[in-house]
Amino acid sequence: MTTYTPAEASERSGFSIDTLRYYEREGILAPVRRTAGGHRVYSDSELGTLEFLKCLRDTGMPVERLRRYGELCRDEETVPERIALLEEHAASVQRQLDEVLAKQARLTEKLDWYRSIL
Repeated sequence: MTTYTPAEASERSGFSIDTLRYYEREGILAPVRRTAGGHRVYSDSELGTLEFLKCLRDTGMPVERLRRYGELCRDEETVPERIALLEEHAASVQRQLDEVLAKQARLTEKLDWYRSIL
């Protein structure tokens, strides 16, 4: 099994080392395995989880919902709840996207108008 130091996990995930520790402390990420010396080591599985958490965070999911998602992922019986949480977030992202697209359309109209008077 390939393992990664916190610095390598940070580089690969795009999260700072402080954020990795915070996510573990807050229960967003399951407790990370440690070496005999107490140093954290991350697996490919945890990096995959971090990649998805980064996606969720980049789409604006609040930390409390990330925490809930992390909690749900530690229980195999919670797939329906995970689906519901992700569907809710997807709907929120879609609303935000629709708003941005409407604003973009308005900007395009204004640009077209300015260009027409040149």
